[in-house]
Amino acid sequence: MPRETKKGLYQGIIEQDEKGNYYCGPYLLDYQLVEDQFRLGDKVSLKKIIGNSSRKSFDDYPQKSIKFSLLGEDHED
Repeated sequence: MPRETKKGLYQGIIEQDEKGNYYCGPYLLDYQLVEDQFRLGDKVSLKKIIGNSSRKSFDDYPQKSIKFSLLGEDHED
């Protein structure tokens, strides 16, 4: 598991795969959170990563971020 720094555990861009999953690098993103508060292409900093319990997406994304923010929202780029 990555170790959190001032800039979070991981930084990247929100993307969407052919199955409709939102992800950032190797991490699945919480679908509803992205739908409600973010857009494709947003640069984000992942704050909390957990194991992915979904059978549908586990093979593609064994870990999932359930807490993330826009990059620069709570720290400098």
